[in-house]
Amino acid sequence: MSMKRPAAAALAAAFCLLAAACGSSSGTADDTAGKAVGQASGYPVTLDNCGRKLTFEKAPERVVVMNGASVAEVSTLLALGLEDKIVANQQRYGRSEVPGRADAIKKLPTGGITLNGAGDIPREAMLGLRPDLVLSVTSYGYEQKNGFATREQLQQVGANSYISPQGCDDDPSKMTVADSYRLLRDMGKIFHVGDRAEKLIAASEKKIAAVSGKTGTGQPPKVMVLFASPTGITDFSLVFAKGIVNDILAGAGGVNAFEDSSETLFANVSKEKAATTDVDALVVIDASGTDAAAYAKQLLKEFPQWPAARTSTYVTLSDSMYLGPSNDLAVKKIAEVLHPDAG
Repeated sequence: MSMKRPAAAALAAAFCLLAAACGSSSGTADDTAGKAVGQASGYPVTLDNCGRKLTFEKAPERVVVMNGASVAEVSTLLALGLEDKIVANQQRYGRSEVPGRADAIKKLPTGGITLNGAGDIPREAMLGLRPDLVLSVTSYGYEQKNGFATREQLQQVGANSYISPQGCDDDPSKMTVADSYRLLRDMGKIFHVGDRAEKLIAASEKKIAAVSGKTGTGQPPKVMVLFASPTGITDFSLVFAKGIVNDILAGAGGVNAFEDSSETLFANVSKEKAATTDVDALVVIDASGTDAAAYAKQLLKEFPQWPAARTSTYVTLSDSMYLGPSNDLAVKKIAEVLHPDAG
């Protein structure tokens, strides 16, 4: 998770899906060898992760996925066909742009863990799972002061620990779609399924390029990206200003209407500023327990001066707007409303 963590708040849990880390990876694996994920052929493999050298003598067999209010890590493992390596997953979002993914995540083992106050796996429970690889979206998941097993403690029991791209410094404001690809490549390298990762990346790049090539060269529409309010009350305290959403908007031929409102991930936008900004489209993120479509319609009714209100232009999204293997779906869905001929 990337922000200060009042874990009980639905929005706080949702916005932190964007956090992630500094892995580096390169190379691909022969797909034939990749199919036998558990064999040691092709090992050892190493990669640098947030200043720590990770060495794998074989593919991990007991993977624990920490919550961190993310679905990026578990979705990446599922996209690579590695679900049988997961012994405990705490990531779930309840919805996805990928057909069947939310159900697939729901079926994964949780390890029967009693979570701590941050909604994640405490130290003793983590060590009791006997992991050989732990995935955390940011460095927060390994901080002793928060009651988590540290990377050193995990190493002492034979477990590697991984932090996802941009999670080293817990700063998701710098994140781009390339970080989603890096996460795929790193997991491909660790599990010796690099060819699978490269195929997914190539397909995503091709889809995004195809959409971007149809959006035209005119003035890009201005888009507001925010969460659906769980209370239904208009709330502009967590309007996206920076981060991966801007890269996704660019691919879809749009621009963030509030990009200059903050140097951090979110801007706290006043209703006055929102009312006087030309918003050509809304992207409302469907947080758990919310009705994003109803919230979008409510905002369009409340701010009839927006061009988006006159054209009823909005799109609701969930996991594809975050770090993870499905950013191309967000690009496509946003482009379909910004540039109907680009879909």
